[in-house]
Amino acid sequence: MEQVFKKPHALCDVTLHYCPGCTHGIVHRLVAEVMDELGIEGSTIGVAPVGCAVFAYDYFNCDMQEAAHGRAPAVATGIKRVHPDKVVFTYQGDGDLAAIGTAETVHAASRGENITVIFINNAIYGMTGGQMAPTTLPGQVTQTSPYGRDTKTQGYPLRVSEMLATTSGAAYIERVSVDCVKNINRAKKAIKKAFQTQLDGKGFSMVEVLSSCPTNWGLAPEEAIKWLQENMIPYYPLGVYCDRTEEK
Repeated sequence: MEQVFKKPHALCDVTLHYCPGCTHGIVHRLVAEVMDELGIEGSTIGVAPVGCAVFAYDYFNCDMQEAAHGRAPAVATGIKRVHPDKVVFTYQGDGDLAAIGTAETVHAASRGENITVIFINNAIYGMTGGQMAPTTLPGQVTQTSPYGRDTKTQGYPLRVSEMLATTSGAAYIERVSVDCVKNINRAKKAIKKAFQTQLDGKGFSMVEVLSSCPTNWGLAPEEAIKWLQENMIPYYPLGVYCDRTEEK
């Protein structure tokens, strides 16, 4: 009998702690599949900061390093400079990367650090109870915006991919989603290209993944996917925002 589907070797055989309907698990699998296909599991170091993905070090079958909230790009920079032969990636949520870690993220991209960032955008703080995040949509209800995000007093959402694409050090930036099979396949291709960008020594790469958070959105898993499709994708269009891999 031919086996056509199996758990990636780079993904540990343990139960994930994520809420039902959360798409972190899908992205974990894609990252692990890419590590398997590129043959880099033994030379990869992941960095897990604070947030829903704080336990990522229990799930990836590679060396992992914990980082303080928002500081993953700074920690990854240090690791990569000390071990330039290693593949270094961070796995961060929007509250981590786009709020407390904004400076570290922007300057790592600006410097062209040869690291890869996996950025999970679910438009809300997940682990800490559902507060408004920098990526929360206008009018979106959260624990700290119970009447909906008011752009007059709370500002506008931060479009991270568009912002980082303007930095000269960014080599590859793409926004994807994991709401359907077609987009999941596209997401894997983007993640693989981001890792390949690092392997080729091209500089900073990031894949922003639009993800669902049924628990803090107050929706059932299927409803959360629909909400993502109808609200997040129009506000955060999918696509490649920067590809300078042929220029360097």
